[in-house]
Amino acid sequence: MEIRSDFLVIGSGIAGLSFALKVCKYGSVTIVTKRDCEESSTKYAQGGIASVMAEDDSYELHIKDTLEAGAGLCNEDAVKLLVENGPERVRELMELGAKFSFREDNGDVLALGREGGHSKRRIVHAADFTGAEIERSLINAVRKNSNIKILENHIAIDLITKGKLDKNITIGSGDDSVIGAYVLDKNKGEVISFLSKIVFLATGGAGKVYLYTSNPDIATGDGIAMAYRAGAKISNMEFIQFHPTCLYHPEAKSFLISEAVRGEGGILRLKDGRTFMENYHPMGCLAPRDAVARAIDYEMKKSGDDCVYLDVTHLEGYRVRERFPTIYKKCLSLGMDMTKTPIPVVPAAHYTCGGVVTDLYGRTNIGRLYSAGEVACTNVHGANRLASNSLLEALVFAHRASEMAVQDMKKTPSEDIAIPPWNIGNAVDSDESVVVSNNWDEIRRTMWNYVGIVRSNKRLNRAKRRIDILLDEIKEYYWNFIITSDLIELRNIATIADLIIQCAMMRKESRGLHYNIDYPRRDDTNWKRDTLAQLTTKAKNTKP
Repeated sequence: MEIRSDFLVIGSGIAGLSFALKVCKYGSVTIVTKRDCEESSTKYAQGGIASVMAEDDSYELHIKDTLEAGAGLCNEDAVKLLVENGPERVRELMELGAKFSFREDNGDVLALGREGGHSKRRIVHAADFTGAEIERSLINAVRKNSNIKILENHIAIDLITKGKLDKNITIGSGDDSVIGAYVLDKNKGEVISFLSKIVFLATGGAGKVYLYTSNPDIATGDGIAMAYRAGAKISNMEFIQFHPTCLYHPEAKSFLISEAVRGEGGILRLKDGRTFMENYHPMGCLAPRDAVARAIDYEMKKSGDDCVYLDVTHLEGYRVRERFPTIYKKCLSLGMDMTKTPIPVVPAAHYTCGGVVTDLYGRTNIGRLYSAGEVACTNVHGANRLASNSLLEALVFAHRASEMAVQDMKKTPSEDIAIPPWNIGNAVDSDESVVVSNNWDEIRRTMWNYVGIVRSNKRLNRAKRRIDILLDEIKEYYWNFIITSDLIELRNIATIADLIIQCAMMRKESRGLHYNIDYPRRDDTNWKRDTLAQLTTKAKNTKP
């Protein structure tokens, strides 16, 4: 089966939906998403969107805060674009119907929060369910648009490029360009060939490569892995942000305690009630995430405790319940009243700062392949993302990508290209699904134990050896058995694990989110630059 459209959008979070809404005026759009349209990392974002909206704030201050968090690796032009375009993008969301929180004393003024690393209150939020509110407003707008078709429960397998079809074109070269993707219809078990003039990757991050993560189950790095196999440049994958405060409870899978809780006065304490962040950073509990996560990790290893505690019991109870209704209700459902007892928290994998390399218009090194959001690396975050800059980045660079992609689409002729149908060859249905689940578990445990918050050369080498073996096993399994959603995701997290290890082994220093005890110091002389991974062989990467 073959489906054609002018624009193919892979992913249904804030980047994919906002891009689709902007380009649909100029051509047909198909959005493929591997679960329900609503299921994305955007939906689970509690904090908000960092944007200069207050009179006592300025672009210069927001830029300065972002650059400081990024530990010397931010692209300053990208940061400037991010900050200066923020207010307009926020207002667009409000025009679409997103309902943000306003001040009690002045209903015409947005209630702005503050989070770690920010010098001012600039976090636009909808209580503590900002992402869900943004996702709701975008989906409502998309569903009303007849030029946008949404295909749920469709998972992309691989990108189709000219380089994969024509032996005279080198994969990932300047002559290569994307023409579509192979996508599995999960309900029917059928692989569909999608052809389009423009492909926009908006698949989010890769938190599920780690054993403990704040991310939803969909965050398996699909877009990064597909782009890598297609020859796209991948950068800075060593910079995995661990959120300092995930709820520690056996029934609280992946539940995040927003950084805004500390922004409103929450205090981190040890089991005996002592504070500790003042020993690690001058900003204390409001330090950037890398500093807080490392401090918590160190204290837990020193004491042997399973968690630390986030204390808001000194704040007025009604204000806590009003500002954080989702967190309050979740804790209460688990027998904890956060207004009376501190919340047990631990760090967990949260955000992928690296990804598919793009320019300031979302263009990759592969023609007509665009990307924005967590899957992309605009280098706006550098070595560590400033809190609440992620939703902002997705909005700003999806907008910029849409402007360039429309021009690209208009000058791209409709091509009558013969796409080989998906060929299962001699593959059979698997009767050993335990192999998939065991490999999945081993990858995640290996990454957590050896490539986590604190790394060493020995740990990285151990991880590399084991992931190499798993990659070979998964490759064999991929070719021998009929494709399934679980196998696609396993293949992708194995690729992501390999990319993170590759980049971590390249960087011979400690900077931002990458801390290696064998190179404990930052080295601006040799390492004030990006790491880069790119597929260098013209290997066959798809079944046809």
